[in-house]
Amino acid sequence: MTVKGTLFDFSGTLFRAEPAERWLRAGLDAVGLDLAPPEFARALGELQAVGAQPGGTAPREVHAHLAAGWRVRDLSGSQHRAAYLAQARQVSLPYAGLHEALYERHKDPVAWEPYPDAAEVLAGLRERGVRIAVVSNIGWDPRPVFHRHGLDRFVDAYLLSFEHGITKPNPALFQLACATLGTSAPETVMVGDNRRADGGAAAIGCRVHFVDHLPVDQRPDGLRPVLDLAG
Repeated sequence: MTVKGTLFDFSGTLFRAEPAERWLRAGLDAVGLDLAPPEFARALGELQAVGAQPGGTAPREVHAHLAAGWRVRDLSGSQHRAAYLAQARQVSLPYAGLHEALYERHKDPVAWEPYPDAAEVLAGLRERGVRIAVVSNIGWDPRPVFHRHGLDRFVDAYLLSFEHGITKPNPALFQLACATLGTSAPETVMVGDNRRADGGAAAIGCRVHFVDHLPVDQRPDGLRPVLDLAG
């Protein structure tokens, strides 16, 4: 069946969060602090271990008393902030406000970089008349990220978990995305990096294309096969 719609995940699919080292440095700059190299390395390693950077390394472990909040982090902005700050605050930092500064940094459009083929693929789909939606489990609005990088002009709709109170792989979010685009599930492709969350689109009959969540310089053309699917 001809592809008439594509659903794209955000983080790890179209965009990648900045390297953790730059994220931590930006947070320190925001509060006017610096750390000696050994202390910087210690803080960085511990922050990565607990998954404090949204879009960065997943936590090695979520402790039982934090697990409930972690599971529902993408259902609202307040739950997202609370869950990530709870993870981050397991790490001792030299200034209490640094945890909040790091959380705010990850939402800054400059903290995200599109994959090298993102613009080419989105433009190619638009030229073919394929409608495009961003379907993301997220607790904040990524529209400014798309605008900063000039990709917003290709996107017809954003279906964000925190705006609808639904997270992938719940079929309801994919159904809503297809309805918003005006496409049926069999003529829609979901593109994402998470086998469980993004793979949920298959339950309503969408085709699914997976990409690897890699640094941008290690994945130059992971999205290009989507153009072949679109014909």
